[in-house]
Amino acid sequence: MTSRDTGDTAWVLEPILEVPHVVAAVLLTRDGLVTGYTDALTQASAERVAAITSTVQGACRTAAAAFADLDRAEVRQVVIESDHGYVLIVPTDHGTCVAAYGDEEVRLDLLAHRVHSQVARLGEKAMAAAARHADGGAPA
Repeated sequence: MTSRDTGDTAWVLEPILEVPHVVAAVLLTRDGLVTGYTDALTQASAERVAAITSTVQGACRTAAAAFADLDRAEVRQVVIESDHGYVLIVPTDHGTCVAAYGDEEVRLDLLAHRVHSQVARLGEKAMAAAARHADGGAPA
């Protein structure tokens, strides 16, 4: 298995690792709790990445709102370029986030496409789960 998860999240992260030069990925809640991570990370590293990712997203939302002179803004993605590679952070509409790291040779366009595709699949799965009634039964 290529991801260590606390639930059924391997299907989200494994396709991201198929992009050449992608090293690691984390699935987290918007408030920074890890829900899954890939084998390249230890649990402690995944938790650190999740906490930092949550903080970065908050700062980016605040900065985007400030530049637009608005009270709030939603961020579609955050890209961090370093001398070691790229970090791509993509939030979902339902309170989770995917963060992925590729080394300096990763094609950012391929990484972004794959992460956004997986985020869309997460949204589809969340919408399918939301179709159930409050008592847990299927809709009539």
